[in-house]
Amino acid sequence: MSNRVAVVTGSNKGIGLEILKNLCSQFDGAVILTSRDEKRGQEAVNGLKKENLNPVFHQLDVNNEESVKSLASFIKTKYGGLDILVNNAAIAFPRDTKEPFTVQVEETLKTNYFSLKSVCKELYPLLRPHARVVTLTSLAGHSHMIENLDLRKKFTDPNLTEETLDGLLLEFKKLAKDGSYAEKGWPGSAYVVSKVGASALSRIHHKRFLSDPREDIVINHVHPGWVDTDLSNHKGPLTLAEGAAAPTYAALLPKNCDSPKGEMIWFNKEICDWVNGPVLWDHFTAQMKK
Repeated sequence: MSNRVAVVTGSNKGIGLEILKNLCSQFDGAVILTSRDEKRGQEAVNGLKKENLNPVFHQLDVNNEESVKSLASFIKTKYGGLDILVNNAAIAFPRDTKEPFTVQVEETLKTNYFSLKSVCKELYPLLRPHARVVTLTSLAGHSHMIENLDLRKKFTDPNLTEETLDGLLLEFKKLAKDGSYAEKGWPGSAYVVSKVGASALSRIHHKRFLSDPREDIVINHVHPGWVDTDLSNHKGPLTLAEGAAAPTYAALLPKNCDSPKGEMIWFNKEICDWVNGPVLWDHFTAQMKK
């Protein structure tokens, strides 16, 4: 039996579950379904077994360092390495939330950026040659969502380091607390900043792996589209299957492919220029009219 293995974070429901279904049927190896809540995760596994799909379950709370380390230890012990990592776990506060903006910023950046870094830190050492890493971002994660040009240039700097990127997001947290974020050019959306950060992080990691001795590790970030999920308050016009198509494509890129590498992939599998745009608004408008 193959010891190849894929893991999808936050995959007990929504797009994550749909990506996991695709991998169960298309990937030659074990597929790990993860969920913060063990009961919900087991229920998802049991439901998939009725569809003749057989994922492995492991509890994962991306905001809990010990939980992340436990998953890494499980993968290393049972499979000896990792072949596909899909970073799907994320949160978004609803537009009508009553939570203070400072709370939105704290919780959103924690889950969507800093905990993403934690998952990568623990699981990247397990990546085998030809591994594929997919980070789900968003239209909100395109650099042009940062309208202030000076600030946008900091995120798109080709020499941006992870430490500098951390500093940018920590600066946003600080300015959100004192209320001066808008006058300093920051958007009024914690989700936008978190997803721009996640996309920038993906690009940094891509560059890092270009000099890694492990052959052909490919990292991309994917906008799955505006999908009918809890995260969109079920207002998205795309189905879960449509939203999972591009992330699945990126996760199953063949060995030694020429492209895409280090790119932002749109929901229709086109490459989107994350630095210069355009943001492919025509495609976004088209999905809204479906």
